[in-house]
Amino acid sequence: MERLETGDLVRYANGGTAVTGTYIAERDGMAVVKLESGYNIGTSLEKIEFVERPARQPPAGAGVVVQNTDLPELAIISTGGTIASRVDYRTGAVMSQFSASDILRAIPELGDIARYRDRQIASILSENMQPALWRELARAVYDEIRAGVAGVIVTHGTDTMAYSAAAVRFMLKTPVPVVFVGSQRSADRPSSDNAMNALCSAAAATGDLGEVAVVMHATTNDDRCAIHRATRVRKMHTSRRDAFQSMGMAPLGYVDYPSLSVTLSDEAVRRGAEEPELHDALEERCALIHFYPGMPPAVLDAFEGCAGLVISGTGLGHVATAWIPKIREMVEDGTTVVMTSQCLHGRVCDRVYNTGRDLLSAGVIEGEDMLPEAALVKLMWVLGNEPDPERAGVLMQTDLRGEIRRRSIP
Repeated sequence: MERLETGDLVRYANGGTAVTGTYIAERDGMAVVKLESGYNIGTSLEKIEFVERPARQPPAGAGVVVQNTDLPELAIISTGGTIASRVDYRTGAVMSQFSASDILRAIPELGDIARYRDRQIASILSENMQPALWRELARAVYDEIRAGVAGVIVTHGTDTMAYSAAAVRFMLKTPVPVVFVGSQRSADRPSSDNAMNALCSAAAATGDLGEVAVVMHATTNDDRCAIHRATRVRKMHTSRRDAFQSMGMAPLGYVDYPSLSVTLSDEAVRRGAEEPELHDALEERCALIHFYPGMPPAVLDAFEGCAGLVISGTGLGHVATAWIPKIREMVEDGTTVVMTSQCLHGRVCDRVYNTGRDLLSAGVIEGEDMLPEAALVKLMWVLGNEPDPERAGVLMQTDLRGEIRRRSIP
């Protein structure tokens, strides 16, 4: 058999059925082949047959993409993640893509919606996101808004996208849409949500929205994307395409697919309602802890010296009574302690049971119905911008960016 090279077309015999695919590489004596379905398989070299060697294509990124200057201009700010990738169909590899030209080559339909400028601030897995990058991201978004773009798209890994979107929303007031978008499944998978999410995010970014939002699949079907408020959204599944859900409220709107028509609820902040403002100070010495039965109070020793601590407590906002003396000590030493609930739905109320009343007496602040993650980034922002502890406590119980609902959904 002719010596195989990456990109060769091969035939694979499987139980009497022959299928064709693209040879990628040999690994540990096995051939890796990308099938026409988009999936990769590993098989012995003896089971594949060379078919032909296609003419080599120019490398990705070659050539010039012409953008329509009559369309509104959007800024694409990349932090990394699955959506900021493309597939090299010669090798089967998933490669990073950051330039507007790269993205338009991968998803040319984007060129029918807007023209684009690009800016990369990071190329990381989202679990490696840091508050310092949140500040850099907020500044980049603010700069693009001041430069006059019609909207901003932020590509981001899905695992911590809700944290980043909430952080940017607290730091930034915006007159234009700022849309976070990601992809649950990489572009080399037949079920990828990459292209549809990108197209829906562009449609939302040219629409009438005037706040920070997350745009992702609304259902497991390719029928529409939901527009979620940045401070009320959470990733609720590890791999489903509709993993992101608005918590305690309905989505701000939807983008139908493939029509890309955008509908917004009455609650959505409209384009132009806010003047651009940036307040990007963050107090990074804040933490989030999830209480569990039997968790020893000594765990709190690790958080001594923190400026702020968010506790994700049980039910209405409880921890073991043995924790209360240590919490009181932390508050007296200057730590702002905020209580949220693991239930995610409903409201913290520490005035019902003795444990709750004792927590309030110890100086704990009720986190209303804030999501624990949103409460954490809000606490960082509040303590970074308000030096007075009493005033900071008031702000934590004040709805600033739609993070607190006046009434919880029953």
